[in-house]
Amino acid sequence: MGRHSLPDRYGAGTADPRPRARRRNLAIATALVLTVAGGTAVAVQSGLLSFGSSCQDDAVRLTLAASPDVAPALEAAAGRARKQNLTSDGNCVAVTVSAQDSAEVTDILSAGRKPDAQVWVPDSDVWVQRVTADGTATQVTPEGSVAATPVGVAMLPAAAKSLGWPKKTYTWPELAGAALSDDSLGLGAADPARSATGLLALTRLSAAADKAKGGATQAAAMMKALSRRVSATDGQVLGTLPHDSSGTERGNPRRNQALILSEQAAFTHNSKAGGGTDLDFFYPTDGSPTLDHPYTLVDEPELTTDESRAAIRFMTYLREPAQHRLLEKYGFRTDDDSVSASVVAAAGGRSPQPYAEPSPEPASDTALQEALGTWTITVQSARITTVVDASASMSEPVADTGRSRMDVTRASLLQALATFTPEDEIGLWEFATRLDGDKDYRVLVPTERLGDRKGSGTQRDRLSAAFRGLEPVPGGATGLYDTTLAAYRAATSSYVKGKFNALVVLTDGVNQDPGSISRAGLVSELQGLSDPERPVPLIVIAVGPEASGKEAQEIARATGGSGHEVSDPAQIHSVILQAIVAAGARNASG
Repeated sequence: MGRHSLPDRYGAGTADPRPRARRRNLAIATALVLTVAGGTAVAVQSGLLSFGSSCQDDAVRLTLAASPDVAPALEAAAGRARKQNLTSDGNCVAVTVSAQDSAEVTDILSAGRKPDAQVWVPDSDVWVQRVTADGTATQVTPEGSVAATPVGVAMLPAAAKSLGWPKKTYTWPELAGAALSDDSLGLGAADPARSATGLLALTRLSAAADKAKGGATQAAAMMKALSRRVSATDGQVLGTLPHDSSGTERGNPRRNQALILSEQAAFTHNSKAGGGTDLDFFYPTDGSPTLDHPYTLVDEPELTTDESRAAIRFMTYLREPAQHRLLEKYGFRTDDDSVSASVVAAAGGRSPQPYAEPSPEPASDTALQEALGTWTITVQSARITTVVDASASMSEPVADTGRSRMDVTRASLLQALATFTPEDEIGLWEFATRLDGDKDYRVLVPTERLGDRKGSGTQRDRLSAAFRGLEPVPGGATGLYDTTLAAYRAATSSYVKGKFNALVVLTDGVNQDPGSISRAGLVSELQGLSDPERPVPLIVIAVGPEASGKEAQEIARATGGSGHEVSDPAQIHSVILQAIVAAGARNASG
């Protein structure tokens, strides 16, 4: 770990008795001094005495920005460290803990700025992944986890009893389905776009649903129902419980009887609740994802050596048995192999709920992005026109698949289509060169609501058929620029307020129409058409070795959109969802 390697001598500060006998006639006095000094050293080591005033004057001072759930425990640990004169390289370590929402710190770091902290402990590695994936964000360096807590579903006792708690167990889809199908229960959650608890649960729900027939549709329906009871933050979701045990409160349709929570949040609520309002806790049988609270250095290259080493010293201090016991007192888990029965019981867990089962493997970044993308387009209906390259080069084979670029693109587009709801509006264009007279493009399916029926089928049926029917045009070149401009004009002129409007262009090459508008001209026209009050981000996906990711970014950014480069068309589905999430976040912040 380079300069982070621990120095040989770390630990609580101790007195160093220095009186030495210099004359035989002072032997008795010397013995007395040594006795007192030795006793003082023992007292300091045991924490009975402290020389903190002088030590703390020259301390290495650190600010630690922590997720609100773990901040009280870390603040208590920091207080202990000060009392014990925790040292790093002979200097005291003075840590100040500041409770800061993980999503808000992520926004600061992603903007290339720094929070007023040298160390960051968000509630989940989800946020660290989001920051590190952004090449323009402030650098963060995770050094390990300091505490953990699984995510499950907490319910008021009457609601839990109606579902057979604690003996009856459920998977995520079964549990969410049972709660959402009963209007008298209501299932609340924090917004997955701003809460790791909500996002991890949503990802588990999506992963489990994907394994079932019609699972994507089922997951979208659950998300839609869940979105009606979503709260902005983890703290606010607890406020949606009935305020008291009166029939009026419990019968209030705006109140939730069930919540997606972490075990630690349920522990804290139950510890404070009293009066018979404790929550019972369900642990889904298909795995409770974990909030892992990564200990993360902020902008490490800019930290001084003293700051960096002191930060690592405090992390190792948090891993000592005494601090593990402290974290457990606040409802956290500190050992994967030994689950505290008292923590589980206080959180509302009980056998045979599978509270001691190992946590599932952390969700991949792709799985998280896909779940969040599906959530985004489910909660806010989308209006998206998809423009697909049908030039002859789309017949080129994709390595190690036995399929062409168009084959894989069709499959990926059909996969993406399954994540949209009947309220979403989706359309399809194709382009090559001179497909319709002098035009390089052709409208295959106008952009309309997926649930609308015409004749014997729906818009979704028509799109599915059109996706399956996409074929490369023999001899067709890539008429990218004129097509992009025409499609963007159509998308902006048909803007629908209240929906997420976007244009998605897929191309496997650069513009090959010599008579078309120039790239500079296209960028200028797009900038003129773009309107922040009516945002239509352009999402350009460059597929394969002949396409230019740099060009895709330049064109897309003219509209506030994004360009992406993928080597495999199978990645199109996840890239579209990832781009939708990013564009939606930019529009929301704007």
